[in-house]
Amino acid sequence: MSVRRKSLLSVGAALATSIGLGLSTLGGMQATIANSAPNQQAPRLFAQQKLQNLTIVFPTRSDSTDLQTKANAVAAFLSKELGIPVTAQIGDDTAAVEALRANRADVAFLSSRPALKAEQLANARLYLAEVRENYSGKYTYDSVFVVPSNSSLTTKNSAKATLEQLRGKKIAFTSPTSGSGFIFPVSELVRQGFVPNRDRLDGFFGQVSYGGNYSKALQAVLRGQAEVATVSEYALYAPYITAEEKSKLRVLYKISGVPAHGIAIDDDVSPADREKIINALLKLNQPANNQLLRNLYNSTELVRVNHNRHLAPVRDALKRVGIEP
Repeated sequence: MSVRRKSLLSVGAALATSIGLGLSTLGGMQATIANSAPNQQAPRLFAQQKLQNLTIVFPTRSDSTDLQTKANAVAAFLSKELGIPVTAQIGDDTAAVEALRANRADVAFLSSRPALKAEQLANARLYLAEVRENYSGKYTYDSVFVVPSNSSLTTKNSAKATLEQLRGKKIAFTSPTSGSGFIFPVSELVRQGFVPNRDRLDGFFGQVSYGGNYSKALQAVLRGQAEVATVSEYALYAPYITAEEKSKLRVLYKISGVPAHGIAIDDDVSPADREKIINALLKLNQPANNQLLRNLYNSTELVRVNHNRHLAPVRDALKRVGIEP
């Protein structure tokens, strides 16, 4: 994409609103890992020229701690593999998308909905997806409706019969921007004919609340403030809840195929350099380097994915609930 086209796109608050996330800027210490070659940190001024340095944005996540240090270690590894300086920046998903749009970053780890926004605003695309041991589908996972283990609600022989039991109940969604904690569950409710869109949830549920994150949504159920919560399947494990808390919960209904987080690369990176970056990142799968990857977001492996095919489920879900991708 040309710099001129990117400059015509809105920034700041408009970007944050369109993604549905709070506006922020890249924060924390920035660490540039330089090699011995001189003048390697001059910014790239023209698209598709030979890559001289690399900036990667690592978004903060609720299950990541000391992320800057861990990102720095990955940057150092990639710098050695690529032979160029690599800078690790920390920010939220909104900041990551804006950095790609404004040519301040070349690569970003992104969840599925921000990845769609990065495609729209920066023509960046996902090339790799993260694998976790607690993902049901390797690089896809389940969105789950969770109830107390002693709930009278039971899993029936059809989705419609199971979800019908939620009529009039108190539900705690994760947040209005969460894929597995809101978009996919509401999409399923629309698909089954219980609600017409995301704005009519009060017509089906007795009470609708938002936990703000996985842990708080589950705590609402554990404390009796809600009768059901919607989260990712991996939120039923530490660090989100304890094993004792998990024993007090069970999955009522699950929706498979939620796209895993992935790694987007900006279109200003040439195909040859893009392939070098992908191959360097894939070396994090090797036993000698794998702990660097695991330290970031508890991922065990990176796999190549097709951008359109990987994100198709979230595109469909957004359309069904009435949200612009």
